[in-house]
Amino acid sequence: MVERMSSLDSSFLYLEDRTTPMHVGSVLIFSQADDGFDYDRLVSLVTSRIAYVPRYRQRVREMPGGLLNPVWVDDPEFDVTYHVRRSALPRPGTMAQLEEFVGRIEARGLDRHRPLWEIYLVEGLQDGRFAIVTKTHQALVDGVHAIDIGQVIVDADADSGAPVPYTWRAEREPSSVELVAHAAFDAVRRPTSLVGTVRSGVRDTGRIASRIASRVGGVVQTVARSAALPAPASPLNREVGAHRRFVMVSTDLKDYQRIRRRVSKSRGAVDVTVHDVILATITGGLRSWLLTRGESMTTGESIRAMVPVSTQVDGAEGGAGNVTPCFVDLPVGEARPTMRLHQVAYSMQQQIERGQGVGASTLAGIAGFAPPTLHSLGARLGSAMSRRMFNLVVTNVPGPQQPLYAADALMTASHPVIPLAKGQALAIGLTSYDGGVYFGLNADRDAMPDVDVLGQCLVDALEELREDKEVLA
Repeated sequence: MVERMSSLDSSFLYLEDRTTPMHVGSVLIFSQADDGFDYDRLVSLVTSRIAYVPRYRQRVREMPGGLLNPVWVDDPEFDVTYHVRRSALPRPGTMAQLEEFVGRIEARGLDRHRPLWEIYLVEGLQDGRFAIVTKTHQALVDGVHAIDIGQVIVDADADSGAPVPYTWRAEREPSSVELVAHAAFDAVRRPTSLVGTVRSGVRDTGRIASRIASRVGGVVQTVARSAALPAPASPLNREVGAHRRFVMVSTDLKDYQRIRRRVSKSRGAVDVTVHDVILATITGGLRSWLLTRGESMTTGESIRAMVPVSTQVDGAEGGAGNVTPCFVDLPVGEARPTMRLHQVAYSMQQQIERGQGVGASTLAGIAGFAPPTLHSLGARLGSAMSRRMFNLVVTNVPGPQQPLYAADALMTASHPVIPLAKGQALAIGLTSYDGGVYFGLNADRDAMPDVDVLGQCLVDALEELREDKEVLA
């Protein structure tokens, strides 16, 4: 059965170009299982798990003439061994070598003619460990029909379970004529879906651009209430190339929790959360990194981060609509660690309480409503606007606080890989898992050759908060 991509999902395809691949990734690190874990075992595990997520055996098919958004169709030549790959690090198998491998792999775009995901078994890490590196296109992961492949392969039970019998057969791929007929049927069922498409000649480009601009204008007005001024100038905003550097940082969740408790007891005026402590740590790390570069640092200096925040209520189903971006000015000019923490906490609290975040469904309208032939216009406009709105993206996803396994191999760390937007040289992702907080710093290779320095600065900033006299008081 043909299933049409949503406007939000298809927009990620048209945001993508050679220098900005739109896939998310993860670096999952495992201790070796007692009875071993090899490539064949990973292939078997992935084959069993994707039986429950059909989207991973489907590819994107463009509509003839760009009449409507692309559709998902079964890949009749699906080969799981094409997507599940094997690699190894040379001795001694250090984390720095793994970071270099991830930076090179994640910089490469996915093959549009096949299902939009890849997974790598990386052997040869020190102490008998191995890593699983994933790549999943944002167009594929919608939280409803498909979730990230990194979530598919891990489980709370150290048991590979009985394999699922391989009985899948691809449905016949529709012809171009059938796709056009399907589009016409959609037009009859939902006539508004083709408004602006049948009239999408060159003379209509200005009109459709105005429609996009009006949606962008609504977003800008909403953002203005929480971010009155454009994002400050920053060395983080540079022309982005096609190559990446990646750095992993591992910290202890208990450190953030202790800082939160101490600050809450000593002040109490602002409800400080663990999330606020993490953002303050990032602020301190960015401050130190900027100072190592010789950047001038005045008291009011800031870097604006777009921080996606879950708005899900108890019992609600997941989905993109439950995530809202907050725009937080990280006070890198503030020298006092605890003052940085309170400024971040106050800013986050104000935005969440007032509901000033821009809804994900509204953001999707920037580039999502237009037919594919005009998506590039919306994508360019949205990308230009994002550079004015914020300097970098920081994603913080709370993970399970109990061990997870791939088959019976224990996962010891999980570092996210967040894609770069145009003009943004750094993206920071972090996941809390089983007592740890794991950062993934994805950076443009030329603009940030010193991203490893930033990684060390994050560790130092956390220590600075721990030892600050105001926290200890």
